[in-house]
Amino acid sequence: MTVPLGRVGLWAPLWLWTREGDRLPDTAAELDALGFGALWLGNGPSILDTAAAVLDHSARIPVATGIVNIWVHPADAVADAYAKITARHPDRLLLGLGNGPREASQWELSPYRRMIEYFDRLDAAGVPPSGRVLAANGPRMLRLAAQRSAGAHPFLITAEHTRQARAVLGAGPLLAPELKVVLETDPARARSTARQALGFYLGKRGYAANLRRLGFTDADLAGGGSDRLVDAVVAWGDEDAVLRRVAEHHQAGADHVALQVLTEATDAPDQDRRELPVAEYRRLAAAIIS
Repeated sequence: MTVPLGRVGLWAPLWLWTREGDRLPDTAAELDALGFGALWLGNGPSILDTAAAVLDHSARIPVATGIVNIWVHPADAVADAYAKITARHPDRLLLGLGNGPREASQWELSPYRRMIEYFDRLDAAGVPPSGRVLAANGPRMLRLAAQRSAGAHPFLITAEHTRQARAVLGAGPLLAPELKVVLETDPARARSTARQALGFYLGKRGYAANLRRLGFTDADLAGGGSDRLVDAVVAWGDEDAVLRRVAEHHQAGADHVALQVLTEATDAPDQDRRELPVAEYRRLAAAIIS
């Protein structure tokens, strides 16, 4: 059985978790108590060590990796870490895998074939398909997710993409999209905060190609994203507005929605101001968790 994620979780970049430092035990315990279904940790070199630490300092909440980069983390080492963590915390680690940044010497290699080989090595090492998901946006990777894992974790997508992904996956596999959130009701401020984060992703070939498949143009992708694009991929407004956007994904076929909360402080140029947006997590918990 797939690790139980609940209907709504929290997604945060790994570097925000590592900045918690000595606060990490208390933060993990508080987020566990808030009642969300899962905590997703973004890509980074220490992702599995951090996942283990969060699990060690929480009582019930599952942790999912979003993602373990298949170009950086050898499959055998990942399988070994998975075995050790799940021995301590059964049914609480979901291994999210995906095609992340890679070395220039790897650019000519096929991510699709690499992913198949990676799944083969995980199978041989005893990592069950039910314990892993694939970060999949395009149809080919979505089909692979359904065939070789518990399901898919799409990133930077719309509710229409969720509808299309469910059609590709079929009724059974897990569909757990990431959704960016800005708790701000002023449109200009909300979109400005969103663009601070979106600019990085919109320059990436894979994300741009997926958004073009959804009908966005080069003009939409420029300058951190047009209003039309920002409004489609970011849920901004008050808590009720965010709940409506989450419901759109559930109605489109998502089993679980992982909320990445964006704030001005989260993406501030001043490193000292960057931290997990725990205050916003509390607001969302009060509105979502009943």
